[in-house]
Amino acid sequence: MSRSVAALTAAGLPAWYAEEMFANAVRAEEKNKTTGASEKLNVGVIGVGPGPRRSNALYGEAKKFAQVNFNGVCDVDTRHVDHAVKQYKNDKFDVKGHKDFRELIGRKDVDAVIVATPDHWHAIIAIAALKAGKDVYCEKPLTLTVEEALALKQAVKDTKRVLQTGSQQRTEMGGKFRLATELVRSGRIGKIQKIEARVGGNPVSGSIKEVEAPKELDWDMWLGPTAKVPYRYENDGKTNCHYQFRWFYEYSGGKMTDWGAHHIDIAQWMLGADGTGPVAVEHVESTKPHEGIDGFNCHPTFKVLYTYAGGEKLEVSHGAGSVAKGLVDVKGEARKGDLGAGENGVLATGDKGQIFVSRGLLLASDKSIFEPLKEDPKLYPTRPTNHMGNFLDCVKTRETPICGVEVGAGSVIVCHIGTIALRTGKKLKWDPKTSTFDDAEANKMLSRERRGGWKLA
Repeated sequence: MSRSVAALTAAGLPAWYAEEMFANAVRAEEKNKTTGASEKLNVGVIGVGPGPRRSNALYGEAKKFAQVNFNGVCDVDTRHVDHAVKQYKNDKFDVKGHKDFRELIGRKDVDAVIVATPDHWHAIIAIAALKAGKDVYCEKPLTLTVEEALALKQAVKDTKRVLQTGSQQRTEMGGKFRLATELVRSGRIGKIQKIEARVGGNPVSGSIKEVEAPKELDWDMWLGPTAKVPYRYENDGKTNCHYQFRWFYEYSGGKMTDWGAHHIDIAQWMLGADGTGPVAVEHVESTKPHEGIDGFNCHPTFKVLYTYAGGEKLEVSHGAGSVAKGLVDVKGEARKGDLGAGENGVLATGDKGQIFVSRGLLLASDKSIFEPLKEDPKLYPTRPTNHMGNFLDCVKTRETPICGVEVGAGSVIVCHIGTIALRTGKKLKWDPKTSTFDDAEANKMLSRERRGGWKLA
């Protein structure tokens, strides 16, 4: 215990919180050991490639749990299917490979699915799986549009299935984000004035050469509900497909929905805004992106400003925030140099102090901010330390995961309306109750046309 607590403390947690985190992890481990073979959960994975593969990290987490049995994998690229089948079978899982997700979710011997496809497929697959009676772990960003987020919320309500959004900063990363949020919600920095989410800039490209798609890749199925366009690839790795799809608004939202789905989610948590959102959003600045759909067309640099009903501001940028001076760690030791505007993470400023949190740092304007909390602010009934574990627990108990659909859909909606403000260059009023703008052009961007008869049903 002393070694584990020391490691957590060395990673930036106060000793009192490190002890709580260790105790939670031990309880979870003991619970996993007592899970019997009779409680096996058959899991299928949709979207299993390529490297670096988020699905592979999720697979690695899930296979640690005694109740999990993988029995199906699916991908539109047969190279990925073949690789995953071999990998899973080497780990003693008897899996069947599929090219079409409808085959996998139609299997009666599959209880739950992990959805780790490109963003433009998330909602269609997740809704279909829910309606087929499966519980769903879906990667972030949860959806491609606001319309999809609302449809997914309704699907979970209708089916009463369990859905976990893969925004793991609420559980993992050594508990830094949860502690930072507990401190903010407990009033340690006073009334929140502004939160800055620094999410990084988007990669740039020119026109990417059109080439024939690999024979193993079903390019038309990869595109799915999006417009029919040529496959593009160049020797430096730039493409409009695997991994790089993130930098095209047609398939994703750039860093606004990539890192934004993490840091905006934490800002929503700090503001106690889960299930709701801001009342206004505006484009502040940006650099012009590549024009057209033949290259990365997300804005390279940007700043978007949200306003909440209580007057709090949320600024999301590539790293154009304010410089924070005089921050200290949990031991009270001063950071060497100021915290730069480009430091990836979340900076919360209140009328009594500041807190900065990232995956590697936890800092505040005064050591006293890190003193033990007298009361648990109850951000969630428990303090899970493993995101996949929390999902699996909720599959059994039928309780709501820490990043259930209300959380995941709510946070991604905030991401999407920021992207719409960025793309229109406008200042917009937003009604979080009706999920509509005060602007006709912006409202048209809340949904997308879907090709090939694909529906949110």
